[in-house]
Amino acid sequence: MPKGIPIEKLRNIGIMAHIDAGKTTTTERILFYTGKTHRMGEVDEGAAVMDWMVQEKERGITITSAATSCFWRDHQINIIDTPGHVDFTAEVERSLRVLDGAIAVFCAVGGVEPQSETVWKQADRYKIPRIAYVNKMDRIGADFNRVVKMMSDKLKTRAVPIQVPIGAEDKFEGIIDIVDMLYRVYDESSLGSVFEDSPIPEAYQELATDYRKIMLEAISDFDDLLLEKYLNEEEIEISDLKRAIRKGTLKSEITPVLCGSSLKNKGVQKLIDAIVDYLPAPVDVPPITGINLKTKKEENREADLDAPFSALVFKVASDPYFDRLVFFRVYSGTLKVSQQVLNTLSDRKERVSRLLEMHSNKREDLKEVSAGDIVAGVGLKYSVTGATICDPKYPIALEMMDFPEPVIYVAIEPKTKADQEKLESSLRKLANEDPTFRVTNDADTGQTVISGMGELHLEVLVDRLTREFKVGANVGKPQVSYKETISEVAEAEGKFVRQSGGKGQYGKVTLRVEPLGPGKGFEFEDVTKGGTIPKEFVSSVEKGVGEALGNGLIAGYPIDDLRVSLLDGDFHEVDSTELAFHIAGSLALKEAVKRAKPVLMEPSMRVEIVIPEEYLGAVIQDLNTRRGDIVGMFDRHDSKVVDAEVPLSEMFGYATELRNMTQGRGLYTMEFSHYQVVPEKASPISYTKSI
Repeated sequence: MPKGIPIEKLRNIGIMAHIDAGKTTTTERILFYTGKTHRMGEVDEGAAVMDWMVQEKERGITITSAATSCFWRDHQINIIDTPGHVDFTAEVERSLRVLDGAIAVFCAVGGVEPQSETVWKQADRYKIPRIAYVNKMDRIGADFNRVVKMMSDKLKTRAVPIQVPIGAEDKFEGIIDIVDMLYRVYDESSLGSVFEDSPIPEAYQELATDYRKIMLEAISDFDDLLLEKYLNEEEIEISDLKRAIRKGTLKSEITPVLCGSSLKNKGVQKLIDAIVDYLPAPVDVPPITGINLKTKKEENREADLDAPFSALVFKVASDPYFDRLVFFRVYSGTLKVSQQVLNTLSDRKERVSRLLEMHSNKREDLKEVSAGDIVAGVGLKYSVTGATICDPKYPIALEMMDFPEPVIYVAIEPKTKADQEKLESSLRKLANEDPTFRVTNDADTGQTVISGMGELHLEVLVDRLTREFKVGANVGKPQVSYKETISEVAEAEGKFVRQSGGKGQYGKVTLRVEPLGPGKGFEFEDVTKGGTIPKEFVSSVEKGVGEALGNGLIAGYPIDDLRVSLLDGDFHEVDSTELAFHIAGSLALKEAVKRAKPVLMEPSMRVEIVIPEEYLGAVIQDLNTRRGDIVGMFDRHDSKVVDAEVPLSEMFGYATELRNMTQGRGLYTMEFSHYQVVPEKASPISYTKSI
């Protein structure tokens, strides 16, 4: 381990939340109080250490997940500060994949917002233990209890306050810690570095006692000794409480809730204590599972320094000094500089020339890394996001990561001939970095097309092209990534026969296509009986079908959400080939889709709009003209919140429209929800003319 920290004293955590909940500000305070930095960087001033990209400083948002480490109470805390904007959801996804625990930051005014729910579900999928931090208790409209209730209602978690704020808004004074039953106030002139713990004032004794009872009832389920003391009304030690809270948190059965105001430097030290006390070390989480490439069986790798080396690449970043930095999480064993590793994704051996501990965009050389470490490596030319690197003698493939499909695209072309080559290589580098960024060439127009998760995502990438890679480029208007699907069950035959004097080509198949639900993807099954097609040709049929799905009949968009069944076929002992069945499968698929009444699908976005009540009627009327469905409406402080689902094609330029409608007082957030069928009257193309 770097700096000799035992593995049980290591914490790999992420900070996740909705945009503008205060993640980066909280991270900056953690770095300041742990002595990692000596000056607090402010997001609003563009001086946050973790937001080091030019685009992040200008926009005041986090775009790329930044990694750093700090020390507190003899523990090393590796922190990844993730973006809150939905366009950069891949950054959150890949960060959560390699973390052991997380802090979910909630705004005391906004509470559980759409992106909060999205990242919470992502963390649920990876079974990551969490603690919650209700930030911005100093803001007008701050309501701690409402946020706790929203967590229980919307996130379906057992939210257990272990702190209570005293006051709110401009009267936010301090914090009562329910675990040690002390009242803490902060000295603002020392930037919160100086604080005083004192007995709870009499006016708040009843409040503290009530909250302590709620906490004890929730956590006593996880510790028999605590339960016994609680039932017998014996004295309960602080160590008993912390042990029980930790057990419940590690099982993800409770979420301890803390509070504070990072901007006003209140509550952050308690949050760092909670990271150490309640979030897991690498040895506290289940061992990573992978496929042993020698035995082809599942194998567990414990977080053990003596086990064979294995690590997962979760990020690749372009770097002006090293060309590319490869970020990886070590799950088992030890790796030294210049040691050779096997990349199981590309089946190539690579040599790590340097190992680096990262602090935002700064770095420090390491001689070796061990289980639990999150570091960057230089020299891994073939490693991409999701690749496993391991000891060549003990090859293992860890589980890959899944990323959402892009929903928006633009055409891009170089301004000059000199920019052509630079554009291609720069786009390739950006695509290596970002799994949700795709680069394709349109066969019909010859244009280069880039796809991403939203307008901001593509805007930032194009900005990086011009500033970072010095490429001149012209960019078209954003377009929606449509898909096609079928609305009925249909069958069709595909036959490919070619005679050319010598050996011919012969393949014949019958396929059935049937629609699946939205988001179900593509399924292929062979239901032939009696060997009507030799097994070696079935995979060729599947490849032909897969190829044909890439080019729909309505407007050439990919076909999705359908099951294709191979029902029957015929072959020739001499003339049948893999190519013949590949083509026959493709022909049968196209004919079956044509008979199954294909329809166009469009991405539908979940939109949350926060507005003063007087503009509610105008906003709802406008959403109706955009084919929006109102899912719900509720109050938030003195504003109205409208929850709606709206087609992405209707949302271009909405920021300007909303500002005009609400005199600049309206806010909205938007994230991908699902694909839905486009009504023909709203379709950008005519189905009947196209097919």
